[in-house]
Amino acid sequence: MKINENLKPILLKFIGHALLECEKKNPMEVNDMLRTTRSLSGWNPWREMDRLEHEMGSIFSGLGTGRSINFPPINVFSSEDDVVITSEIPGIDPADIDLSVTGDTLTIKGNRKPHELADNQTWHRRERGTGSFYRTVTLPFNVDGKKVEADYTKGVLKVTLPRAEADKPKKITVKTV
Repeated sequence: MKINENLKPILLKFIGHALLECEKKNPMEVNDMLRTTRSLSGWNPWREMDRLEHEMGSIFSGLGTGRSINFPPINVFSSEDDVVITSEIPGIDPADIDLSVTGDTLTIKGNRKPHELADNQTWHRRERGTGSFYRTVTLPFNVDGKKVEADYTKGVLKVTLPRAEADKPKKITVKTV
């Protein structure tokens, strides 16, 4: 495939900028990518652009407080009496998890501290995100915030939220007259 001569400078500038950003996050992966692309005789720049877009998306998907809309992942199930939420957040000290509930909304906040390397170590691959995260969940009904229980076992947070008495269905007896 031939590249339009007018597009070459733009393409090279974009690839160069993207490689610099990747190199800041994971220099080993960039070196592997460059070595692979140089060794291929049938290099396709469009395929490389697709791969680069995917890589850039995965690098930037979990940065900052915005993290990902779907982190941490959760399961929500309920009965007539309560709603239970489980969330996988391994590697986090329970003291770094903050839960708050208001009416029918639960907010999970936390912070995963980065793993510090020794002076003689370098990263080969780093996929687990670090930093602050939060997730707000709308519950199927109002809950009693004073009776909420939470436990953290083997990296799984389990939050049990009892339904507020005022929100529980009431049986109404029909009288005959």
